[in-house]
Amino acid sequence: MPIPPRVLTVAGSDSGGGAGIQADLKTMLALGTHGMSVVTAVTAQNSLGVQGAWPLPAEAVRAQFRSVADDIGVQAVKTGMLASAELVETVAELLAEVDAPVVVDPVGISKHGDALLAASALDAVRTKLLPAATVATPNLDEVAWLTGVRVTGEADLRRAADAVLAHGPRWALIKGGHLAGDAVDLLTDGTEEHWLRAPRHDNRHTHGTGCTLASAIAAELAKGRDVPEAVEQAKVYVTGAIAAGFALGRGIGPVDHGWKLPRSSIAGRAGKSSPSGA
Repeated sequence: MPIPPRVLTVAGSDSGGGAGIQADLKTMLALGTHGMSVVTAVTAQNSLGVQGAWPLPAEAVRAQFRSVADDIGVQAVKTGMLASAELVETVAELLAEVDAPVVVDPVGISKHGDALLAASALDAVRTKLLPAATVATPNLDEVAWLTGVRVTGEADLRRAADAVLAHGPRWALIKGGHLAGDAVDLLTDGTEEHWLRAPRHDNRHTHGTGCTLASAIAAELAKGRDVPEAVEQAKVYVTGAIAAGFALGRGIGPVDHGWKLPRSSIAGRAGKSSPSGA
């Protein structure tokens, strides 16, 4: 059997399964890659928000990373929740030892507004993590947090991208999903621009969109696609996942990471495991 492309996610665990490590691994599987993980933090989380978060020691993060990279190897890396300045610096040092594209999702707050990164880590993200990124994927709140630039319309996206690129990533993907109208993102390396547009779906169940998009980009890069093509393919995937998002619990449900998979096989497995045996 051929070995699938290998993608490593370095992120926090979401006990509700919609974001974080869980979303990353589902995305990687759905896109035909082998997902591996370095858990940086454990969260108690559900559709209503984050009830608690516990960062892992830097030693544990370093050991997980080395175990995977030294034996299995990686063809792309995605980073998400890193929780503290110490973990940001630790992960940045580890990334410098890996010859693979890196997608940095600079996670600061959750979909529900819960803090996922200590305020003291901001400088480390700017000076250590972003320079290690092949692609940085901030949303508009994260752009404001990182650069001070506030985007109120599509015309501001170029200015936001320039401000992010000033911190050292090769490419910046500014996600305009919080703007009115179609979901428009700007991908640029400071020279060439790619505008990605998709219709906005009337669906509130969007938990995990940022994690899913960044993981999809990493998966496509691991397959050998260049950055613009990887981002374009990832945008198609996450748009479909948002359209298929479903209610779960009493709050915001997740996007559907398996929307491209055959539904007949999923339904069949669910039926076999039901209590009635139907």
